[in-house]
Amino acid sequence: MPTFEPGTVWLAGAGPGDPGLLTLHAVNAIRQADVIIYDALVSRQILDALEAPERLEYAGKRGGKPSPQQRDISLRLIELARQDKRVLRLKGGDPFVFGRGGEEALALARENVPFRIIPGITAGVGGLAYAGIPATHRAVNTVVSFITGHTITGRHDGIDWIALSQGSPVLVFYMGLKQLPTIQDQLVTAGRPRDQAMALISKAATPAQHVVITTIGSCVEAAETSGIEAPVLIAVGDVVDLHASLDWFDAGELGEKAPFKHD
Repeated sequence: MPTFEPGTVWLAGAGPGDPGLLTLHAVNAIRQADVIIYDALVSRQILDALEAPERLEYAGKRGGKPSPQQRDISLRLIELARQDKRVLRLKGGDPFVFGRGGEEALALARENVPFRIIPGITAGVGGLAYAGIPATHRAVNTVVSFITGHTITGRHDGIDWIALSQGSPVLVFYMGLKQLPTIQDQLVTAGRPRDQAMALISKAATPAQHVVITTIGSCVEAAETSGIEAPVLIAVGDVVDLHASLDWFDAGELGEKAPFKHD
């Protein structure tokens, strides 16, 4: 395992929720870090297991809530590194998949701050797996598309909905609950069948995981009646039908201790 040198920043993915999905490199980084700057999607189980909570600094972004500016987060990473701290930037999922890890790494590179990237399991793969939904399945799809819900407006959002709907059998939307009516409207307008299966997966790979199986045509009503809460992954496509056979996850079996906590 690499040594976390003072004055360096490691950007690590914490996976979708279950502490057992942390990589060995991420566990190694957590054990050595002087400061851990974490975001809103890092599992509560992981944070609660840290033996020195004074190392923690929150820098999370959640839609509709007061959040630190991205520039300020990058400047904080640089500031701490120049104080010879071992700085861990811990992000939910993978830092390079809708995690703005690239922006932070570029800021570090511009200031000649040494850094390392530690990939994590992105929610669009790991979260679906915990819902019993494979992202790809033979004879169903050879293409899967990941889309961030943050920028979806339905107009001038840079998304070619027709190409997306017709060219990608499986669609996975991150953070899309607020935009669900727009997603529904755009998919139907682009020709996606209203009766195609859709899964809404709340708080994936955590004890609070909640899965709602619905269809494109019924998804808005299903979200309202189920009371499902953000953060929510949205999966669209025939792979969702496999949930009925592959629903394996038992929240009660989720480990209570993160792998870096010592007894």
